[in-house]
Amino acid sequence: MLRLIRGFEELALDLVKSGAIPGGIHPYIGQEAVAVGVCSALGPGDRLASTHRGHGHVLARGTAPHRLLAELLGRVGGSNGGRGGSMHAADLSLGILGANGMVGAGAPIAVGAAWAAASLERVSAERATADGPAAERAARRAPVAVAFFGDGALNQGVLLESLNLAAMWRLPVLFVCEDNGYATTLPAATAVAGSATGRAAAFGIPAEEVDGMDTEAVRAAALRAVGRARAGGGPGFLTCRTYRYEGHHTMERRMKLRYRSPEEVGAWRERDPLPRAAALLDPATVAELDRSVAEQLAAAEEFALASEHPDPAGALDHLYADGLRPRAGVAP
Repeated sequence: MLRLIRGFEELALDLVKSGAIPGGIHPYIGQEAVAVGVCSALGPGDRLASTHRGHGHVLARGTAPHRLLAELLGRVGGSNGGRGGSMHAADLSLGILGANGMVGAGAPIAVGAAWAAASLERVSAERATADGPAAERAARRAPVAVAFFGDGALNQGVLLESLNLAAMWRLPVLFVCEDNGYATTLPAATAVAGSATGRAAAFGIPAEEVDGMDTEAVRAAALRAVGRARAGGGPGFLTCRTYRYEGHHTMERRMKLRYRSPEEVGAWRERDPLPRAAALLDPATVAELDRSVAEQLAAAEEFALASEHPDPAGALDHLYADGLRPRAGVAP
């Protein structure tokens, strides 16, 4: 999965350069260990809310690369019919509640999903029996919701409100801060007072800082937090120290922004999560995985480029819900 995400993003960069992907993307290259580590700790009923840099989360959760690539190209074969694009990819069948272009906006979505799931489980348990052990079993079955966000969201009020509600209601939510050191071009050290884990601790939420370039370390921390949340222990918070090797957005290449030194980028490249993971495998297995990923991505590119563009006549489809029943006493 690490190799798939890296290769997918490299292919997407090429398609941005060629003009096949309109508008550009926010590359996830360098941060793959966070998505893979966290998503490998989730179960089939769990949910996640992503960010504008969300391709890695969507792929690690199980969306087929050909459907995501077609979505980036704005084609009808995409996971959202070409209507979501890079920053709004979603797949409700896999519990992916959507990437999001607004900083920190995935946190309240995840909290709402966790509240709804916990409420349904509680009602089901109460209907089955008023017995204590049954309620405990229901809590252990409750789906967990994950909210991904970057260090740039740490000063957003909506994130702090979400932390408060999750703590007050002891919701099964895992907050994951992907701290890559920069909010666009602003160094986090010049904008964030205190620490990410300190914000969680202020609400009584167990928090842990982990090496976000180490897939196994992220997975171990996520398993602990998810297990605690699923058992009724309330929310958890992970700060994953990571780094993006590319710019905040592909537009940076054209703008030629210079806010990171080559030495800084080079030092982080020495901690690349891919070779660290590959070192745990024998070379023959690594070669086979590389071959398999290359085949998947070639097929994904062929599918995406062959997929049709949406019909402009349907531009207004899906803007409004239909088939809704008004509440009693409300005029239709």
